[in-house]
Amino acid sequence: MSQANQTVVPKENSRGRVLFASMIGTTVEFFDFYAYATASVLVFPALFFPNATAINAILSSFAIFGVAFVARPLGSIVFGHYGDKLGRKGTLVASLLLMGIATFLIGFLPPAAGHWTVLAPLALVILRFAQGLALGGEWSGAALLATENAPKNKRAIYGTFPQLGAPIGFIIANLIFVALQTWSTPEQFQAWGWRIPFFFSAVMVVIGLWVRLKLVESASFQKVLDEKKVVKSPFVVTMKKHWRPTLAGTFIMLATYVLFYLMTSFTLTYGTQPATVEQAAAAAAAKGKTFDPAGFVPGLGIDRPTFLTMLIIGVVFFGIFTVVSGPLAEKFGRRKFLIWVSAGILVFGLAWTLFFGPGQGAAMAGLIVGFTLMGLTFGPMAAYLPELFPSNVRYTGSAVAYNLSSVIGAAPASFVAVALWKAGAGNTVGVGLYLALGAVLTLVALFMSRDTTDIDMEEFVE
Repeated sequence: MSQANQTVVPKENSRGRVLFASMIGTTVEFFDFYAYATASVLVFPALFFPNATAINAILSSFAIFGVAFVARPLGSIVFGHYGDKLGRKGTLVASLLLMGIATFLIGFLPPAAGHWTVLAPLALVILRFAQGLALGGEWSGAALLATENAPKNKRAIYGTFPQLGAPIGFIIANLIFVALQTWSTPEQFQAWGWRIPFFFSAVMVVIGLWVRLKLVESASFQKVLDEKKVVKSPFVVTMKKHWRPTLAGTFIMLATYVLFYLMTSFTLTYGTQPATVEQAAAAAAAKGKTFDPAGFVPGLGIDRPTFLTMLIIGVVFFGIFTVVSGPLAEKFGRRKFLIWVSAGILVFGLAWTLFFGPGQGAAMAGLIVGFTLMGLTFGPMAAYLPELFPSNVRYTGSAVAYNLSSVIGAAPASFVAVALWKAGAGNTVGVGLYLALGAVLTLVALFMSRDTTDIDMEEFVE
């Protein structure tokens, strides 16, 4: 047969490569993010804010934690621009590389002392900003990789694989922290042990890059190229023509973000805070610090390795129900399914003090319930948000919605929760009401939105 008569078959990504590449990338990204989140509770207050009171050091650490969320919308615009103009593959590689480098460098930061009193916290802010910039572009690219390569009736199922990166990354990061705290002395952990997870991320980045470099573009984006419908400025077009789904997507994600950061960062702080003045005074004395009872806010008094183990158990439920959510979102539709889950989050917020207040057993039950709801609400998002937008602005639109939600939902969550806990003198009822409010706003957005289950993503081009 002559070469002229041969049919050229376009390359396709295999099912296994798509699912693994979407999952490994977000696993690396979320591992890096959680390594910082855990260190911001366990190490950074003393390391970078040694002269602040215990509660103010925690608040300062969480404030820097929030810097990444300010960077994420900028990352969504930058990476979304290139993802919609040049393609998903190169953008996914760039976001992963940026996150890996920033995380690796955090492991080298010195304590805030001497010449580094100001420079160390400043460097932490810059690297944290870079982490946020990278994560701002990562999630949408991974979501599109999974859903744009999925059969029409399995997009929500394929979409759960990048979402699995969140619980897997969390479990790996915290297992390392638990092992380090178990096998090293407090002095060793404070001096160098906390750095190991940040160095370890380099290994995971190499694996993620190797897999992603083997990908080819999805049929949806290839259709945009073939029909010459690439837009000059994806962000401008998104804001001009698709601001309604952007706004809707922002609030659809809100309860998910608030729930997640309350369940991880806040509960770790609250759960490991001494339960009595005597315990707090003894803990301060052991560290050679002066204890001020006037600024004491009681927590559950659970030791850190134990509470990290509790969190890991809870996140296992997060992973399981992320997988469960895919088939359910296909069967009942994204919108209807998420309405029921958001109502569950509302009830959970109103019942918050029944779980977080009585003691360790109730807290463990609360972690299981909260993370189960987290899996159910987070799983369908990788399908629902991208489906709201046409192919030529899909990366930008879904990224901006996802990351704007991080600014109003995730960034203030830990800080506000700690402030409400402090204002309640140890009572967490305000924290639960804060979560309930987030669920109400998400329910409003869902009731005002349309279902996207039957949309043809490849043909949806404007």
